[in-house]
This record gives sequence, structure tokens and C-alpha cells, in this order.
Amino acid sequence: MSEEMNLNEVNEIREGDVVKGKVERVEDKVAIVTIAGAPFDGVVPISELSSLHVEKASDAVSVNDELELIVTKVEEPDDAKPGQYVLSKRKVDAKKAWKVLEEQFNNGEIIEAEVKDVVKGGLVVDLGVRGFVPASLVEDHFVESFDDYKGKTLTFKIVEMEEEKNRLILSHRAVLEAQKAEKKGEVLGGIHEGDVLEGTVQRLASFGAFVDLGGVDGLVHISQVSHEHIDDVASVLSEGQRVKVKVLSVDPEQERISLSIKETQEGPWANIEEKAPVGAVLTGKVKRLVGFGAFIEVFPGVEGLVHISQISHNHISTPHEALKEGQEVEVKVLGVDQNEKRLSLSIKALLNNAAEEEVTDYEMPEETNGFSFGDVIGDQLKNFSKNN
Repeated sequence: MSEEMNLNEVNEIREGDVVKGKVERVEDKVAIVTIAGAPFDGVVPISELSSLHVEKASDAVSVNDELELIVTKVEEPDDAKPGQYVLSKRKVDAKKAWKVLEEQFNNGEIIEAEVKDVVKGGLVVDLGVRGFVPASLVEDHFVESFDDYKGKTLTFKIVEMEEEKNRLILSHRAVLEAQKAEKKGEVLGGIHEGDVLEGTVQRLASFGAFVDLGGVDGLVHISQVSHEHIDDVASVLSEGQRVKVKVLSVDPEQERISLSIKETQEGPWANIEEKAPVGAVLTGKVKRLVGFGAFIEVFPGVEGLVHISQISHNHISTPHEALKEGQEVEVKVLGVDQNEKRLSLSIKALLNNAAEEEVTDYEMPEETNGFSFGDVIGDQLKNFSKNN
């Protein structure tokens, strides 16, 4: 017989039969069971009680437990000893388990199980058969020791199974990654260009910072970290820091989010008309020299133009004759336009000159009115008129 029998009606039990037995006695390495209707008792060796290694039979079964067993050997009685059946609980459990596990594997189901043991290289769980979780598949991060995992209940996915070789490989990491991917998709779907969000700086790189927005990371390029020029992101940000960011763009397919910190901050030109009103005297640093003048940084991120005609009372052909980059100078504000982010400055207005006409009006002259076409061509237009 190969199917479970109604043992009250059975007169003969053969090898391969599936029977029910009641545990009558538990010894150190064996469990003794009675089988209803059978002429003698059965024994279940400790190795056949569980798919896992157990030190004592009592670790796997107790007296009066009802067990489903398969007959692996029939030892007939003789003059020397009574008869007995050699039985296996492990093989019955495994046969049922493999069928269930195959369905779970094909359906990609998540399995919950208790960690029964921690061994070299990973974890062991009992799913009716011995399941092994390699150390690399336990978590999605490095774990130094798994000692405290014994007795924990974790969720798993089957990643490999071969019934013939009694091989079952499980992964808790796969469950975590699937959950993160699902959460990431939800978060991505709720983020739109222009949103202002809060996040945590996860990682710094030479080209910017990765900010966690609650399950998905976005990149703040180094150019979007601050209104001021920075060479090292670490000089402004640190890992774990909470920051406010503005979403510049979202690419759901590539799972890329571009962010800006500086777009959430007040720019250096904010309230510039109050900080640098017409007539104010400021101290700045020469940042750049060009043919038509010099750009002076008067506040971090705020540069104003000193037109070549406003550098000196003396005629100069190029700004390089009077100034050099990095030089600190005092300038007077001739004009300011916050909307256009333009600041017109003068150095010569602060220099003494006996022949200088008294300045009574600080309205911007045409040649100092920001970065106009006339600024760029400068004296070249005058020379062209003279020659023609």
C-alpha cells in the first residue's frame, strides 16, 4: 500500500505504507510508537524525526503525539527478538513539504519561518525540509554576526530548490529588496517637478550629494548645493543631515530625481536694493577682468560691474593697467536692478581728483548700465567713428 491506511481494518503493514502512530515512549535517540491494529510497535530513529539535526528525540516529539509516518523497514519477530516497524516522520513531512514549496516557488510567494539554527555560512530553517539561507542572502546590508538570529521569525523567498538533492535555498534579502522596490515606486509616483521636500543626506560624492526622500534617492549636483561656488560638497553638507530640496526633474523609468538645495534658499540677490542702495560705499574683491571693465564681488555670489570708464580718472586702455584679480577695492554703487541681477559700480567716484566734476546725480549713465552691447565693444565704437 502507498496511501494512508485505516489501520483498524489492516491486518498487514508493508514497507512503504503510510501509517499513523501514537508516541508511547521517548528515549534519548528514538521514539517508540504504537500503531492501531498492528501486531507490534514501531520505532522512529532520531535521524528520522526531523529534517533538522536534533540532539535528543524529546526535542522533536513528546509522549501522546499523533504522528504520520512511513514504514521504511519491517523487522519480523523471531526467537531472538520481537518484531518492530522502522518508521520515518521526516520523509512524510518532506513529501508534503516539497509539494507546497514547489507551488510557493512557482508563485513567488513570501514564506514566514523561524530560524532554527545559525551555522557557518548562514541560517537554517525548518519548512518540512531543511532550508538554508546563505549569509549573503540574509540582509541587504553587511551583518557582522548572526548569533542573535536564532529563534527569530523572518520572511523568505525561495531562490533555488532541487527535491532530488534535498536542496532548498532561501533569501530574506530578496523580500527586503522587493519591499524597497515597491516603496520606491510609490514614492516616485508621488514626486513631481517643482515639489519642495525634506530629505536626509545619504551619501556624498565629488559631483554632489544623494538625498533620501523616504525610500528613493535623488541627486543634488554640486552646482545646486549652494548659491556660492563650492569645490568640496563635504564643506557644506554631511551624511545624515536633514535638508530641504526642490525637485528639478523626475525620470520614473530611469528612477532618477534631480534636486536642488539652493533653489529653496534665499538667493544672494535677494533684498540687494536694501543691502546695496545707490550711493552706498562697499568693499569688494576683483573677481574677473575683461576688456570693458572689472567684475567686483561685493557679497558672496553678488558681482557688480565697474565699467572701464569708472575705474580711474586717468585714461586707461584696459582694466589690467589699474587692477588685478583678487585685489580688494572700495566701490560706490551707481545703479542696482534686483530683477535683472545687475549692479553698476564705480571706483573713480571715490578717488580724489581736482579736475573732477561734482557728482550730484547717481542715475546710471548709459555706459555703466549693466552688461550692455556698448559695454562689450567699449572704446572700439569711438575709434571707428574717428577713423571714418
